[in-house]
Amino acid sequence: QLQASGGGLVQAGGSLRLSCAASGGSSRTYTTGWFRQVPGKGREFVAALFRGGSATFFSESVKGRFTLARDNAKNTVYLQMNSLKPEDTAVYYCAYSDRVIYSTVNRESSYYSWGQGTLVTVSS
Repeated sequence: QLQASGGGLVQAGGSLRLSCAASGGSSRTYTTGWFRQVPGKGREFVAALFRGGSATFFSESVKGRFTLARDNAKNTVYLQMNSLKPEDTAVYYCAYSDRVIYSTVNRESSYYSWGQGTLVTVSS
C-alpha cells in the first residue's frame, strides 16, 4: 500500500517535498513513478526512480527542477520539487511496479499499485 503526502500551497518559485511511503515490500525492488493530474485531463508522467535506485527519469517539463531520493530505512521515495511554477499545480500520485522497463517508465499502464494523491497548488 502506498501513501503520498507533502502537498500544499506554495508560491511560485518555492519548493515542496512529496513523500511516497510504502507498507509491505521494499521500494528498492520496485520502480516508483510520480504522475500528476489536473481536472479534465489524464495523468501526466512526472518522474520515476527505477528499482535499485540507479536510474532516474524526468519529464521535460520538470527536468532540472525536480529531483528524486530514496530512504531505504523508511521505505519511502521523495520527490523534491524546486522552482515551482503555477503550471505544476495538480494532484500528484505515486505508483509502484516491478514490471517497468526503461522504455515504458513514463506510461501510466506500467504501474499497478497506486497511492492516494496529494494536492499541490502553486500560486502566481
